[in-house]
Amino acid sequence: MDAEPVLLIIEDDEAFARTLGRSFERRGYRVHIAGNQDEAAALLQVHTPGYAVVDLKLKGGSSGLACVQMLHQHDAAMLIVVLTGFASINTAVEAIKLGACQYLAKPSNTDDIEAAFGHVAGGAEVEMTGRATSIKTLEWERIHAVLAETDFNISETARRLGMHRRTLARKLEKQRVK
Repeated sequence: MDAEPVLLIIEDDEAFARTLGRSFERRGYRVHIAGNQDEAAALLQVHTPGYAVVDLKLKGGSSGLACVQMLHQHDAAMLIVVLTGFASINTAVEAIKLGACQYLAKPSNTDDIEAAFGHVAGGAEVEMTGRATSIKTLEWERIHAVLAETDFNISETARRLGMHRRTLARKLEKQRVK
């Protein structure tokens, strides 16, 4: 095995991918970046990463879940962390079933991702939150999920959600409630 760990980043946001890559390089990783599943498959022909960071929503209809499945089939021992700005229980469960070791909501930094690589085994000592998710948070998450499905088309999102386009625009101007 190489002295320096090899990391594959599959992320369509080039600026974020470069920043994340540089951060991992400073920590001693050899980093390769792919913008989609095809680029990742080409890199796997040449390199053997032990770690991967995969964005869940990729441009061009490519799914991060398909990338997770491909990576796991290539090397079942690879530690795969899924990053997403559109976290949901369904996608988290599917990512883990397909071979991801962890699932993180954005924004996540290098420390979070590296900790996720180190925390592969589950633990029963995870603290449960005492607060239920608010209606406003659920609404915000649903709006953004539909936005992503429609490639951020406001009119189509409003139609699918059954609300007026201007109402949706006003809701999007508000900050997310925690």
